[in-house]
Amino acid sequence: MPSLPPAYLYTFIAMLAVSSLLVLSFIAYTNAARFSSEIRQLKELTNRVAARSTEMMTLCGTGNTTVQFQLEVPTTIGQKQYWFLLHNDSQTAWVDSGFGNTPTATNGLRQYIPGHVISAGYYLAGEGMAILDCNSSGGIVWLHLSSSGGNS
Repeated sequence: MPSLPPAYLYTFIAMLAVSSLLVLSFIAYTNAARFSSEIRQLKELTNRVAARSTEMMTLCGTGNTTVQFQLEVPTTIGQKQYWFLLHNDSQTAWVDSGFGNTPTATNGLRQYIPGHVISAGYYLAGEGMAILDCNSSGGIVWLHLSSSGGNS
């Protein structure tokens, strides 16, 4: 039985290395495309929560009123759990969002809510629908985010 010349063996090893690099680069590309799609979906949901909050503040700002809105959101984005978190300081209010099962204000996306409001609460995906409550009393508008599953 004749032996393979070393040139054929080296060519086979080189083709194996190149094909492995190609497969790994395609895997990395599909993961990046999937992640950018998930980020885009989370950004759209964050914009929806901020827009609905602005709309509710406008309705509540006219007098001593209370408005509640249930926002239907998906249980996951892709296969990832996500969250929303309402914050405010003395000047503005905003909605933070990100992936994971623990809401934190240090990472993720942020969408500002125009106007002055006292806001609090969070929503963790998979715990029912997101519930926005807006109250106004004495010229102060309060905005609270929770879930129909019972978190704060």
